[in-house]
Amino acid sequence: MTQADRDIERLIELMARLPGLGPRSARRAALHLIKKRGQVMAPLAEVMGRVAATVRDCAACGNLATGDLCDICRDPARATGEICVVEDVADLWALERGQVFRGRYHVLGGTLSALDGIGPEDLRIPVLIRRIADEGVREVILALGATVDGQTTAHYIAEALAEAAVEVSTLAQGVPVGGELDYLDEGTISAALRARRRV
Repeated sequence: MTQADRDIERLIELMARLPGLGPRSARRAALHLIKKRGQVMAPLAEVMGRVAATVRDCAACGNLATGDLCDICRDPARATGEICVVEDVADLWALERGQVFRGRYHVLGGTLSALDGIGPEDLRIPVLIRRIADEGVREVILALGATVDGQTTAHYIAEALAEAAVEVSTLAQGVPVGGELDYLDEGTISAALRARRRV
């Protein structure tokens, strides 16, 4: 096997580690990149190198940033006294796409998990508690998944903030817009009934 062959196999192996790509998909993607090396592969490699060299975690919230603070934390208009707590950056991006929340975020970097040995110190929970005191936060919105670990984490944070002069809320859960009851699972229907409101 030549060095080029080894490099191609290594490329496929690394691509197969990406979410949503198995070995077969990674092979197809690598072949596409090689065929389009001028139009796709070279620019992609250049941008990936720049991102690897410049992007880091925001010192305040844990979002991705090219400096000490991300654009959201640097924006004075986002200092609304509200912090939305999310599990990871993908969740932050999803909320930003909705263009509804205009406060700041806090990325935990995961959820509490006794099975995986992840405790509060392994997440950015202590940083969150310091931020609440330092930034004059009035409301903490827990936007964590409706999983056992997500709800355990939300409960832990709510308990940790019980003595703080801050309102703690969580996202509503239930029937999605355009959803039909027949297609929903029992947990979603149950959550929707518990979170019902007056019309």
